[in-house]
Amino acid sequence: MAKKPPAAGRGVATRLRTAEGRSTASQRWLTRQLNDPYVRAAKERGFRSRAAFKLLEMDERLKLLKPGMRVVDLGAAPGGWTQVAVEKAGPRGQVVAIDILPMDPVPGATVLQGDFTEEEAEARVIAAMGGKADLVLSDMAPNTTGHQATDHLRIMALAEIALDFAGRVLAPGGAFVAKVLQGGTEKEMLAVLKRDFATVRHVKPPASRKDSAEMYVVGLGFRGKGGEP
Repeated sequence: MAKKPPAAGRGVATRLRTAEGRSTASQRWLTRQLNDPYVRAAKERGFRSRAAFKLLEMDERLKLLKPGMRVVDLGAAPGGWTQVAVEKAGPRGQVVAIDILPMDPVPGATVLQGDFTEEEAEARVIAAMGGKADLVLSDMAPNTTGHQATDHLRIMALAEIALDFAGRVLAPGGAFVAKVLQGGTEKEMLAVLKRDFATVRHVKPPASRKDSAEMYVVGLGFRGKGGEP
């Protein structure tokens, strides 16, 4: 069971003195980080990001991760989800993380640097896993513009690319998780998910900040690309 981080105590919030040259937005971000129980809990448990708790909470609810699984983490840097996948899959599992950005090694995982949309990436990932995947994860998100419609289109484009990749590397019965924005998954993507997976869910884990529009789409019971085994 994912251990929930302690709630911030009443009246003990940390305040920052205004620093010369620091923007108001930067000041707010730093204050939020200092008072975020998930940030503190991530440091205590050795996770590279608070996002690790989002995957832990989804796993607690949907039982996504099991010992011995083959897992692919797309756009994995800095590696918080990869760490959780390694912990849950155990020594018999195989976890492959891939990102365009360089990423520090994660004990128990194979870390690949490269663009997973390139043709050779699929072969590299499958070779590293030793077979097809049981779970494909994507916590990818583009830099936000502040324009809601534009941000929605950009994050959905990433989710659709991740879904296309998952359709090629998932074993029958496998699962898929990707970040989207509230407002629901686009109709075309949702149609593909319902065709290719037995069950489709939208989840907003508690670790996802309340003021964030992010949520996750989850496909369970992969039938095969095109809905055929």
